[in-house]
Amino acid sequence: MVIKKYSGEIGLLLVSLIWGSGFVATQMGLENGLTPFQLMTGRFFIGSLLLSVIFFKKLKNINKKDIISGMLLGMFLFIAFSFQTFGLKYTTPAKSAFLTAANVVIVPFVGCILYKKKVDKIGIISSLITLVGIGIISLESDFSISFGDILTLVCAVGFAMHIFLTSEFTKKHDPVVLTCIQMITAFMLSLVLQVFVGEANTTISSSTVGSVLFLGVFNTTLCFLGQTVCQTKVDGTKTAILLSTEAIFGMIFSIIIAKEIITFKMITGSLFIFMAIICAETKLSFLLKTEDSLELNEVE
Repeated sequence: MVIKKYSGEIGLLLVSLIWGSGFVATQMGLENGLTPFQLMTGRFFIGSLLLSVIFFKKLKNINKKDIISGMLLGMFLFIAFSFQTFGLKYTTPAKSAFLTAANVVIVPFVGCILYKKKVDKIGIISSLITLVGIGIISLESDFSISFGDILTLVCAVGFAMHIFLTSEFTKKHDPVVLTCIQMITAFMLSLVLQVFVGEANTTISSSTVGSVLFLGVFNTTLCFLGQTVCQTKVDGTKTAILLSTEAIFGMIFSIIIAKEIITFKMITGSLFIFMAIICAETKLSFLLKTEDSLELNEVE
């Protein structure tokens, strides 16, 4: 009974756990000879194929609005993963995990730009705290920032757009249909660019196949389907907090599997980013409830 009641929250936590392992799997694939576009084409092909076969009947009923919304999600998904995957060539899995998690603080600003939703003081303060955390993690002694970290921050903006639009679109469209269309869109974009840049020949080995299969089956198919479905059961505040734990899992897997050495600077910056995420989501929710309660008392 309890599991059923919190199925959405449990599902999102599992999604974050699997996504956290994806940073290491992606880097392993890149280190074993795959290019970013080859890796993305492979994972999105598997995701598109599995979802299309499993939910073939649902795809028969898609309409024009489903396609447009799904393609838009797929475009931002492709942009986010492109910059994240390329970024992992020049940065570490743990740094990538926490810099990607900064997308949670960016989401309110997406709502402000697209839907004119007001960003409150806590949202602004949280963004400033996030910038401090990013600076601690990424800035070198000469105040320069690595190319990989810059790419990963662009990826965070792409994921912020994807998360925000997913919450909006799942109110009007079937989440399964949206997931299928966005996977197909991301696959087609990856394939076109892979061919365009002359990376059609793929290095195949047990390591590269293992990375692509893991990312395609678990990190792509199961996770994005799970995220889309669970977001219909969990509000945006809880979704953002639960998905942000991906950064913690990413660091754990990076230490255990990739043997990454975590410095005091890395831990400090990560704590700032995670504190900003919790502040932006939890405190904002608390204040809104308090304001609503005060308004009701005034009316009475």
